Parts: sequence; structure tokens; C-alpha cells
Amino acid sequence: MNERGLADLKHVVVNLEGGGKAIVLDNGAIINSEDEAMLQALHSRSVGGLMSHLAILEEKGAGNFIKNFYVGYNHKSIGDCGTTTAFIEGVSMLTAKAIQDSLLYSGQEASTRYIDFSNQPFIDPTKSEEGKILMELQRSFYLEAQDPTRKELRKNNPKTGEEKDSVYEKAINARAFDITRSLLPAGASTNLAWHTNLRQAADRLLFLRHHPLPEVREVARGLDDALNRHHPNSFGHKKYEETEKYQELIAEEYYYHDTNSPDEAIVDFNNIDKNSIRNYVDLFNRRPAKTELPKFLSQLGIIDVRFKLDFGSFRDIQRHRSIIQRMPLLTQDLGFNNWYIENLPEEVRNKLPDYLSNIRKKVKALGISRKEEQYFIPMGYDVSNRFTGDLPATVYMVELRDSRFVHPTLQKVAHRIGEEITSKLGILLHVDSEPGRFDVRRGNQDISLK
Repeated sequence: MNERGLADLKHVVVNLEGGGKAIVLDNGAIINSEDEAMLQALHSRSVGGLMSHLAILEEKGAGNFIKNFYVGYNHKSIGDCGTTTAFIEGVSMLTAKAIQDSLLYSGQEASTRYIDFSNQPFIDPTKSEEGKILMELQRSFYLEAQDPTRKELRKNNPKTGEEKDSVYEKAINARAFDITRSLLPAGASTNLAWHTNLRQAADRLLFLRHHPLPEVREVARGLDDALNRHHPNSFGHKKYEETEKYQELIAEEYYYHDTNSPDEAIVDFNNIDKNSIRNYVDLFNRRPAKTELPKFLSQLGIIDVRFKLDFGSFRDIQRHRSIIQRMPLLTQDLGFNNWYIENLPEEVRNKLPDYLSNIRKKVKALGISRKEEQYFIPMGYDVSNRFTGDLPATVYMVELRDSRFVHPTLQKVAHRIGEEITSKLGILLHVDSEPGRFDVRRGNQDISLK
């Protein structure tokens, strides 16, 4: 057993040009990810068992084996057998979404409810004085809105006496942050973790190094460097010019989805086999709450949904890996989501129209592309959204998000989709009976050290 302490671990750190970091975790294991991949791969060629494979590993090591068979001969399934964890820090909300824009993403991102944005860096792609001033203007407006919003929430949701003061205040703060996050620009920085196998890391970096945003391409460079150094035999795949050009085409011409969307979600069931649904009525009716539908029901077809949603809540629905989503382009074209306007205290709400108009003018004055403008646009603006998902995946999303503990703008969309599923397909859903109610138990939804 290796006796190394935490201080002895050799994490690989690569600094990014924008001030952030790409870090690959060293977990201190004697048998590392490449060793694990080799041991599993040997099972495909020998029935000698693990002990015989360990002897081979000790004698020959995993390096040449992985380099030859996974990287050299392109036996990709070997890369599935080893995992790694990268921590990406000090990057914009936009870059976090780019990394997470994958059905295979596993990881976590810092929540806007628990970040102190009084000092958190904002990422300015222009690196100009004008850009810095604009970012700081938005920070100031966000911070000034905090106390009035909490005061208004306490007034409208008075403490009953049954709750602990600490839990009540956490619930008030969580809802206040839910409201005021709409004022944060998408260039506000965040941290995220990415846990992946070696194959998926290489495949994802193939696109990320061609992403439309320079910040994302820089993060991809840093991750590629860090992963190469930590797993020296599992990266460095040969690059094919035509494949690289194709990724560039996807990034430049097809990546962002910015067509207009309806105010209320439109749910298309044309690709669902409604006749076959009748064969599973008992399966639908006897399903308990908090229980997923069996995956074979995916064969009933695909549901296509189009809707408008603020970018802040898009960040939440994007966490659903089992539905296919387009990345929306964040603009000011579709307006600021009404829920935020209605829930901001009057003194902030009265200032909002002039404030947003001023932001619009200052963003345009920067003379940058619409893709780069995203960094300066508040996350309360609506974006155009579309997803397609099979029946089990869509039902899971609706039941998880149609809840009082979910951000209300996303809950409203989930509720609408659920109503359509019930009325058009006759499927019973297990959803919150009071989805819009303020619930102090939200104050317990925190991760803290004891």
C-alpha cells in the first residue's frame, strides 16, 4: 500500500492564458488508469485471470501496451477502461457549458447560489478597459440587488417559527440568488470537474480545440497538455487534417442554435408510436414515484420539444445527458425573462429597463462578434432551446424538474411538457403538487463540512 500523504500527490497543473487552470488529479493509486486499462484489455486475449495479468503488468508495465494498442492501433475500447478526473477552474459559464455539452459528460459545476460574486473574476474576451468597465458595472448592479431582494423575500415568506433560523436564512439566500443570478453576465467565472474515461477525453478534446470561442480552445489546449503529462501513453493521437477541418466546419457553421422559439413549449409527438403505447398501460400505471421507466420503452419513439428559456436555467436543463440538446446562442433578441422582472424588488425592477438598455448599447459599442458578445449578456435573457429525447428520458427530466425545489423558470417549462405528455399520451406522471411554493426546506439543500 502506498503511504504517500495528500501533500505528496503530484497533480498536473497547466495555467491558462485567461488566468484559469486545468488540473488533472493524482489520486495516489499504485495501479493507475493506464494500468487498469491494460489489465482489462488483457482479459480479451487471455483467460489466465487477474493474477497472471498483474504479473505481466509488473514485468512489462502498461506504457508500451497502451501506446501501441490504444493510441497506435486505435483499439478505442481499451481507452474506455481507464478513467481520469480533471478540475477546470476560473473559466466562464460559457466554457463550462461547452465542456459539458456531451451526452457522456460526468462531473459537477459550482452553483451560482454558493459563489461570492463580489470578488469572483469575470472573463472579458476583449481584454480591454471598456470590457472591464462593463463587467464591473454588472457586478455592481448584481451586488446592489442582493439586500433588497432578501428583504422582499422575507416580507413575502415570513418565518413561521417552526424552522431553524439558519435553515430559513439559507432558503431565503438560495431564492435571492436564484432571482439575482439573472443579472450576472455569462462571462462570470466558475469551476467545474470532469470525470471521464481516457477515450472520451480524447474524443471530446477533438471538438473543443475547434470550438467557436477562443477561451474554450485555450482550455482544450491546457487540458490536452495536462492529460498528456499525467497519462503519457494514452494521448498524443495522430491528427487527421480532414477530420480537423470537419470539426472546424461544425464549430463555425452549425454549433449554435439561435432560431426563434415559441413563448410556451411546443411538444411534438409525431415520432411517437401511440398505438404501441397501449401495450404498456399497466406498466405506466403501476410505476411508483421516484422510479424510472424501463429503457426499452425508448423504442416507442422520440419527443421533440421547442421552447424559450433564460440562459441561467438552460444551464440546469443541460445537465440531462440522456436528451439531445442544441447549444443556444445567448443574445438580447428574445428579451429578459419575465419571471425575474416580476420577482425583483420594486426598487431594482424600476431601474432594470434603463440598466438593460445601457448594457445593450455598451455591448454593441465593443464592436465584437455575436459569439463574443455572449460574455457580456446577463443570464436572465431568454435563449432559443430545442431538445429531442426518448420517452423514458423525457419523463425523467419532467419529473425531476417539475418541483418547488427547481428554479421556477425551468419548472414552468417542465410542467408544460408534462401536461402535454399526460393529455396526449395518457401517461401518469409523478410531479410536485405545489411546484411554485416557497419551501424553507430548500435551505437544507447544501453541501457543507460538519
